[in-house]
Amino acid sequence: MADHNRISVIGRTTREIGEKDFGYTTNGKAKLNLSIAVNDGYGENKSVSFFDVTYWGKPAESIKAYITKGKQLAIDGRLKQDRWEKDGNKYSRIYIIADSIQLLGGNSDGGQQSAPAQTAPAQDNGGDFPEDIPF
Repeated sequence: MADHNRISVIGRTTREIGEKDFGYTTNGKAKLNLSIAVNDGYGENKSVSFFDVTYWGKPAESIKAYITKGKQLAIDGRLKQDRWEKDGNKYSRIYIIADSIQLLGGNSDGGQQSAPAQTAPAQDNGGDFPEDIPF
């Protein structure tokens, strides 16, 4: 069986997007970093997991203005592990590389902020048929 690396989570952002969270690579590619909190369980068994997320490219540019602290997001992507050594100590970090981020609901304070609606392009009938044909 082939290896599989997919993750889908729904959670709320833990902070506002600041200057250190969004930027461009030397090649001009946009990079957005954010962190989300994902609740699990309920009552006395409730726990929270925090995940760092990286989102690349034009979609990251488009969505950054709509991400505020407490905003609920659906994230689909894959896990990535970075490993490094500093001062003789080994470190590692696991985070999500997002393939897509979808805005959900309002902010945790009940405020509503939504992304602009995207409309499908008008369909072209190719100009071969008059519009009054009844089929």
